[in-house]
Amino acid sequence: MALQSFVRKPLAAALIGAAAVGLPASALFAMGRETTAPTVPVAAPVPQASNVVGRAALPDFSAMVRAYGPAVVNIATKGNVKTSARGGLPRGFPGFGGGDGDDPFSQFFRQFPQQQAPDQITRGEGSGFIVGSDGVILTNAHVVADAKEVTVKLTDRREFTAKVIGQDATSDVAVLKIDARDLPTVKIGDPAQLQVGEWVVAIGSPFGFENTVTQGIVSAKGRTLPDGSYVPFLQTDVAINPGNSGGPLFNLDGEVVGINSQIYTRSGGFQGVSFSIPIDVAMNVGKQLQTTGRVTRGKLGVTIQGVNQDLAKSFGLDKPRGALVANVEKGSAADRAGLEPGDVIVKLNDTPIDDTVQLPAAVAQMAPGSKIELTVWRDGREKTLSAKLDTMGDRDVASADDDAAGNSAQNAGKLGLAVRPLTPEERKQVEVSGGLLVQDVAAAAADAGIRPGDIVLSANGKPVDSVKQLREATAKADRNIALLIQRGDSRIFVPLDLG
Repeated sequence: MALQSFVRKPLAAALIGAAAVGLPASALFAMGRETTAPTVPVAAPVPQASNVVGRAALPDFSAMVRAYGPAVVNIATKGNVKTSARGGLPRGFPGFGGGDGDDPFSQFFRQFPQQQAPDQITRGEGSGFIVGSDGVILTNAHVVADAKEVTVKLTDRREFTAKVIGQDATSDVAVLKIDARDLPTVKIGDPAQLQVGEWVVAIGSPFGFENTVTQGIVSAKGRTLPDGSYVPFLQTDVAINPGNSGGPLFNLDGEVVGINSQIYTRSGGFQGVSFSIPIDVAMNVGKQLQTTGRVTRGKLGVTIQGVNQDLAKSFGLDKPRGALVANVEKGSAADRAGLEPGDVIVKLNDTPIDDTVQLPAAVAQMAPGSKIELTVWRDGREKTLSAKLDTMGDRDVASADDDAAGNSAQNAGKLGLAVRPLTPEERKQVEVSGGLLVQDVAAAAADAGIRPGDIVLSANGKPVDSVKQLREATAKADRNIALLIQRGDSRIFVPLDLG
């Protein structure tokens, strides 16, 4: 099943109309004392590599839960939702003042003042964990969003009214504070040390069942979800359900390595794909919320795309890697550093960029004003550039050049493109300094998805302002060529197989 066919669910449990089905204990696999896996007869011995773990006792999480479970809290929220005026009558219902048409009933009721219906009370539930013995708690922002009252319940059954110190929707992290002292706290771990396949444990309140412990393994690291959050999520197969939101994810050393945040599901419940915010990301956000009340993030000012096999061949890379720069914002940190469309960013400071998703998350975690070094692949060799990051959210200034160009329609040979240079007026309109307007497509261009109306800005990283330049770039290409295409406000490199 494709990931896109699933619905992404935040995990705060709404307590209106929720139901749960209980299973007999005999139907569940209980983990308790260490047991040895049963011996299974086989036809012949199976060789094992020396670095592969053989049959061994299953881990026992009970000591860890006893030690750190008391630092996990249940969070209950109460808010209200505005209902429609005049008792919530549907709009357009004739004769009862709900419509906005010209019928005589609507006109009659318009002369009377609207009566405000009472607000509907909403309740929710989630999880959190204590990071400061003076009552500082981390949870998810969506757990406490729009809440008027937040109540924290400890494992010893004490309850406190919590104050929301701050919340950041982008990272989905919130900081709470309760008036208490000498509270148990969690240990903070290092997500960078986590290995895929490593055991992890979650404690939370799924469906309102407080202090529920579930276990699983790390399925993947550095996942970027289609929500633009700039968070390199940890993916696990730990059973996470509504109500687990904001709860901790522990490693086997009893250290918190993540905050359980989201699931992908078709049923609304757990289906084996859960996502947690790395704890270093959450702690950075939490510190900013406590000290300044807001979160700032670094910004480079580029639009990037992934590098597949065809693009790697087009740019002469040894393998698909790095982040391909499709566009550079005028006046941005990237522009000042000399980045160009067609550059492939292969390293940020001393960290290799093996996958495109690494770059936005890494830059967002840096403070504005940070000085960084970028290693880029340009013209078949590596080049090092220095940049000073801007602040995410700053308004960018764009401008356009008005260089002259030819005006005859030409066919760009085996590319299958009928193109012509843009007029000065067209350049102003789309805010580009050059490029060729696609008038018709066939062959390789059609197969690659290029459409009439697209603008070809460069070929294999070289700007093209004339049909001659495009033909020369095509002639120099071996089997693959990468065209930078602008469509509307978006830019993307499109690889073409010239055969």
